[in-house]
Amino acid sequence: MTISPEQAEWFRSTFDQLTDNMEKAVLGKRHVVRLALTCLLSEGHVLLEDFPGTGKTMLARALANTVQGSHARIQFTPDLLPSDVTGVTVYDQHKGTFEFHPGPIFHTIVLADEINRASPKTQSALLEVMEEGRVTVDGVAHPVGKPFLVIATQNPIEQAGTYRLPEAQLDRFLMKTSVGYPDRQATVELLNNAAVRDRAALVTPVITAATIAQMSGLADQVYVDPAVIGYVAELAEESRRQPHVKLGLSPRGCLALVRVAKTWAAADGRDHVVPDDIKDLAEPVLSHRLLLDAEAQFSGVDVQTVISRLLDAVAPPTDRVGV
Repeated sequence: MTISPEQAEWFRSTFDQLTDNMEKAVLGKRHVVRLALTCLLSEGHVLLEDFPGTGKTMLARALANTVQGSHARIQFTPDLLPSDVTGVTVYDQHKGTFEFHPGPIFHTIVLADEINRASPKTQSALLEVMEEGRVTVDGVAHPVGKPFLVIATQNPIEQAGTYRLPEAQLDRFLMKTSVGYPDRQATVELLNNAAVRDRAALVTPVITAATIAQMSGLADQVYVDPAVIGYVAELAEESRRQPHVKLGLSPRGCLALVRVAKTWAAADGRDHVVPDDIKDLAEPVLSHRLLLDAEAQFSGVDVQTVISRLLDAVAPPTDRVGV
C-alpha cells in the first residue's frame, strides 16, 4: 500500500504545524526542529551534540511539550546508576511480593541530558530500551510503549569530565545533529524577550500520541524507487572504500537512511522519495556511523569532509544515463 496524495498533504500540513509550534521555543532553527520531528515519526532516537548554552535542552523540551504524552528529564551525572534510569524491583513486606518500580525511562519522550557525563555502565543501560523498546530487570521484560523517543544531549568529547559514547551506543541513535549558535536576528529576538525565563513553557501540546503513531504508519507507506534503493546501497559500498574510513556505513545505517527519507518526503507533501532526500539526510544519519582512522585527524579530514566526498563520488539516479 502506498500513501495517497491527500494523505501526504495532510502529513505535510500537520508536520508544519508541529514545526511552527516548536519554533516558539527554538528560534531560527527550523531545519534542526524538522530533523528532530523526523526522528520521532521514524521511531528512532536523536543525539544532539553541541557546546553548552546553544539550546539543546530547550529543543528537547519543546518537542516533549508538543506531543500530548508523558515526558521526563534525566540529568546524567558521574554518580548516576543504571537503576536510576530503568527502575528497580523492591520487596513489599506487607504483600510479601517483589514489585517493579519503573524509572524515568518509562515515558513517551525522555530527555537524557548530558549523556556523556555518566559512566559507561549507566550509558549502557539505555542500549536495550533504545533498540528493543523494553527494559529487563531481574529477568522480567517491561515494555515502554509507543511512541517512544530518547533525545540525548552531549557536549563535545573534548569538554572536561565527559565519557566518550561507545560506537555500539552511537549506532542506536537514528540521527546525530547540532543546534548551533543562532543568527543575529534570532539572537536579538531572544535578548529582547529576556524576561521569558522558560521558552519551552510557551509550547503547548498540539498532537496526541495516537496521531504520532498514525503519521509513523503513513511514513512507512511512502514509495521508494528501486533506483533510490540502489543509490543508498552504492553509497554504503563507497563509504567503505573512502580513504581514512575504518568503519563504513552498515546495513542498519542503510535502513535508517531509507526510513528517515520516507518521513522527510512525506513532510514535504510527497508520496515518494527522491535522491535529494537521501543527500539532505546523509550527514545527520551518517556522521556518527562512520569511524575514521588515526591518520584522518593529522590529514585534516573530518566526517563531514568524508560525507561530502562520498556524495560527490556516487552519482544520484537522476544523473545517470538511461535512468
